[in-house]
Amino acid sequence: MNDRLSLSPDAARQLATTTKTAPQMRGITPRYVLRALPWVDVESGVYRVNRRRTFILGDDRISCYDEGGAHHVVPEDLRELPFLREADDGLLAELAGAFTEVPFEAGQLIADEGAACDRLWVIVVGRAEKRVTGRYGEDALLEVLGDGQFFCLDSWTRCQPLPFRVKALTSGIALTVGRETLDALAGRDENLRAALDAHIAGDGPTPGAEVPVGLAGGHVGEPDLPGTYVEYEDTPREYHMSLAQTVLRVHTRVSDLYNAPMDQTRVQADLTVQALRERQESLLLNHPGFGLFNNVAPGQRVQARTGAPTPDDLDELLSRVWKQPGFFLAHPKAIAAFGRECTRRGVPPVVDTRFGSPLLTWRGVPLLPSDKVRFTGSAGAGVTEILLMRVGEAEQGVIGLRPAAVPDEVEPGLSMRNMGTDRKAITSYLLTAYFNAAVLVEDAVAVLQNVEVSKYHDYS
Repeated sequence: MNDRLSLSPDAARQLATTTKTAPQMRGITPRYVLRALPWVDVESGVYRVNRRRTFILGDDRISCYDEGGAHHVVPEDLRELPFLREADDGLLAELAGAFTEVPFEAGQLIADEGAACDRLWVIVVGRAEKRVTGRYGEDALLEVLGDGQFFCLDSWTRCQPLPFRVKALTSGIALTVGRETLDALAGRDENLRAALDAHIAGDGPTPGAEVPVGLAGGHVGEPDLPGTYVEYEDTPREYHMSLAQTVLRVHTRVSDLYNAPMDQTRVQADLTVQALRERQESLLLNHPGFGLFNNVAPGQRVQARTGAPTPDDLDELLSRVWKQPGFFLAHPKAIAAFGRECTRRGVPPVVDTRFGSPLLTWRGVPLLPSDKVRFTGSAGAGVTEILLMRVGEAEQGVIGLRPAAVPDEVEPGLSMRNMGTDRKAITSYLLTAYFNAAVLVEDAVAVLQNVEVSKYHDYS
């Protein structure tokens, strides 16, 4: 016996019906990329992007590696220099071996304007800015240089004075090679000498430019009009469907006996589909072949000048994707860092509702957060990137690709196929998501690189 006067809640709870939630999953994100990209249904599984012919261009970076505490140039990457495109491997290795290491400190003048440019500089690690004296004697910023970038190729090959000065923003390391090394190699290799002379004479096309179309305009009378045609790329890029796959296994005893009030197979499939979609978004951004961060043209890459993402940096991105910019894409920490820089300057970004959520915007362009954006280093002091893109097939922007239809489709581009029940009474389901993304024209995307997220300010 006890001194209770009524039934205890614990005992009563044994007769009560429990209200349950569906299984929750912390890994689910808004997946703004999948929602913001226009999706094109591909009938044949292959999407071909035909473009006007352009002159060959690399990634405008010379890669380096560290061996035994010393830095070296990757010989094959010297083909980024136009006159070395067809050079043999032995010549490239010899030139790479002639580079010497030069450390520099923040604030140091690396190269002065008007000085004889007798060396080619490759920044291994660090950040520097190119500045020039303007028309009226003012100081003008031309560009911020980062890891792998080099200067000044034209002055070095033509033995001309440097048209700008280069000042280090951070400490770092550079590799340099003298003009005499190039002359010695060209003296022994006739092909290199011919390519070098053509480059110095300016006979070669501008790398990355489209083959021009002959036109006449503003004329009067009856002059002979130029004849022309538009060159196409001989080998246009083709995008094949990539995929994310897994096999979902459900024991028949579970699906038979524990199927109410929730369908166990459906709940398992829903959570698996969420994971597939998360992997899909990650691959669309970071895949080495078709990932958007790995398909930004050299002229569309911007270095963060001070490290932290500033309004000036995002304005520079907008100057690269000025034709109908769609949205910025950034890690949440990068967006927070940008907000701090705006607060510091007294220009808080406007908040607008997109995709049912309040989002920061800059110049009317929303900043979409994604934890799939590359983030290197520690969580508190890492480095990341910010992407800006134009979207849409009609706008010659970025588009998502998916098959028009697949057997056993449960969502667009995603199928769930029953693979049967094995001798252990386990039913297996093959879940497959097919997808890809295409950048139709190079100026549809631009990226802000080396973005630091660890800068905070005292507002008191």
